[in-house]
Amino acid sequence: MRGNISDIEAGVIWTFPGGIHPPERKQPASDKPLRRIALPQQLVLPLRQHIGQAGDLLVAEGDRVLKGQALTKPGLTNGLPVHAPTSATVIAIEPRATAHPSGLSELSIVLSPDGEERWIEKKPLADFRQHDRAELIATIKAAGIAGLGGAGFPTAQKLAQQKPLDYLIINGVECEPYICADDRLMREHAEEILTGVDILLHITGIEKALIAIEDNKPEAIQAMRDAIAERSQFALRIVPTKYPSGGEKQLIQLLTGRQVPSKGLPMDIGLLMQNVGTAFAVKRAIIDGEPLLERVVTLTGEALQQPGCVWALLGTPIAHLMEQAGFTPDNLPRVIMGGPMMGFTLPALDVPVVKTTNCLLAPTEKELPPTRQELACIRCGACADVCPASLQPQQLQWLAKAKDYDALEQQQLFDCIECGACAYVCPSEIPLVHYYRKAKAEIKNIAREKAKAEIARERFEARQQRLEREKEERLERHRKAAEARQKAKQEAQQSGAEDPVQAALERVKRKKAEAANAEAPATNDKPQKSAAVAAAIARAKAKKAKQQAADAADNEKDES
Repeated sequence: MRGNISDIEAGVIWTFPGGIHPPERKQPASDKPLRRIALPQQLVLPLRQHIGQAGDLLVAEGDRVLKGQALTKPGLTNGLPVHAPTSATVIAIEPRATAHPSGLSELSIVLSPDGEERWIEKKPLADFRQHDRAELIATIKAAGIAGLGGAGFPTAQKLAQQKPLDYLIINGVECEPYICADDRLMREHAEEILTGVDILLHITGIEKALIAIEDNKPEAIQAMRDAIAERSQFALRIVPTKYPSGGEKQLIQLLTGRQVPSKGLPMDIGLLMQNVGTAFAVKRAIIDGEPLLERVVTLTGEALQQPGCVWALLGTPIAHLMEQAGFTPDNLPRVIMGGPMMGFTLPALDVPVVKTTNCLLAPTEKELPPTRQELACIRCGACADVCPASLQPQQLQWLAKAKDYDALEQQQLFDCIECGACAYVCPSEIPLVHYYRKAKAEIKNIAREKAKAEIARERFEARQQRLEREKEERLERHRKAAEARQKAKQEAQQSGAEDPVQAALERVKRKKAEAANAEAPATNDKPQKSAAVAAAIARAKAKKAKQQAADAADNEKDES
């Protein structure tokens, strides 16, 4: 069913299939106001903190940088820059472990803060309505803003689309257990969030925004309701508490009755969605001239003595945040980045906060028991009942284990939002999402390799075509030259003139004959020179014989 505009304007709330109701456990972290923590001794900034490629370095080891200074610039692949969260010295540029289940390293910039908080010159655009769309999008991109709801998609790239849209949806649902970062942000900074929404409406040309909040956040609801009281372009929508109602496709279905098509985007059905944290970051970038340097992070779990939400500078080591929250690990120390449903256990605590870090959960073993050994599927069908994307999780699991990637794509594997609802209800403790993530990664790798092979094939074929074309061009030139010679010969014969080719050959022959004649005198002189030499030799012999005869006569006289 597709909701029409009149139903959407009336505030009708639809539903989506599946879903679960896990324990919320948002308190006591949600009850405490936002606070700031001590500056860490080091900040580690991975060059890539968003969907897409890393930018190009702008600094080197030993450089002193100011707060807000760009440390990278977008490369040819249209990435996002990262900025210095405080004034500091660059002490290293090297691979460091990042917040990823694999624990793999990424090239990172390591800063040593100087504690002086010296800013770059800010360039705010306070009256944003006097600036055109392209300038505002460029400013948002230069500020390094990515979606702060967890996906990390570059905000400027999302805003640059040209399709006409009906509504801008601002996601403040935050449905996953424990996480309350958006809740506290809405309670304390509602006016600034709405200013950011105003900027987004101006950029996109959309006339109205729907602000969605789950009904388990009464304080945030009241704060936002008060802030929009005199803003007719905003409408507040309260959605029932059900996980994963904060998923993009699920929230769109709740608010509009529309369904995002498989492999499609919200803008394909006239909608655009942004997170409340992203709207707040847009306000600070445009109105205050500040790039994305920090974000709200929920610190929670029974292993923490001081749970709550904090402003964390990007690059802050997780160990520093845990220390500030009074981390007291039990026999099985675990820190989960994200919530218990979609988060993952960190391989180490020296990884940094990045743009998509919204929660750090440190549960005790009693509070959140570790996953037990996986058992065989009993085909109960519970996973299919709770799937919000109407998929067949057990079928996907079998295909993933069999590495039948063609069948997985036919079964719409990539429609899975990895919410973890299926694994939550599985009585056999099967980590279903793990299999889906692994299969998705392998399919993407295969697609990349196919793309590389296709590019190589196209380049080879293009080279072969070029060589063949050059060969044909040479043959054509030779053919035309031969035809020109033949034509000239025929014209010469018809006009009675001498054949130019034959004339050229005759000239060559004459030159050779002249050269041979020039060498002939030197050859004829050889017999004359030989006769002269022989005569000289004969004279010498005669003289010598005469001298010998005279000497013999003298000897005879002496004897007589």
